[in-house]
Amino acid sequence: MKKGNKLKRVLLSGLVVIVIIVGIFFIGLQMKLKEISSQINNIDIEDIDITNVEDGVYKGEYYMDDLIGASIEVMVENNKIKSIDFLDHKYGKGQKAEAIIDTVIERQSLEVDAIAGATGSSITILKAIENALIN
Repeated sequence: MKKGNKLKRVLLSGLVVIVIIVGIFFIGLQMKLKEISSQINNIDIEDIDITNVEDGVYKGEYYMDDLIGASIEVMVENNKIKSIDFLDHKYGKGQKAEAIIDTVIERQSLEVDAIAGATGSSITILKAIENALIN
């Protein structure tokens, strides 16, 4: 057998192994995303009556796995949410969900629509706000 043919077979075998490994990785990732999506669909966000929350700064967090979650700080003054600041936000591709805090402050409610394309991050942010205000 010629050295050139042997080298081609070794390279081809190596390429096949790489393709298999990448395929397994993507299958695992797909399964993880389905699991997270299922968990997100089961999260209930309860609206908080802000008029029952005393003035102060409240911290809350909500994390799902290592991929998505938020830690936030909510300032309440005169029975209104004055500000919401991120202490941490793990978002994968959901950074645009951070805009949801403006809607929460504007409406003074957690009953707001998730940001399109960033539903998981939106839900975890809302849950972190809820956790801050119920503590």
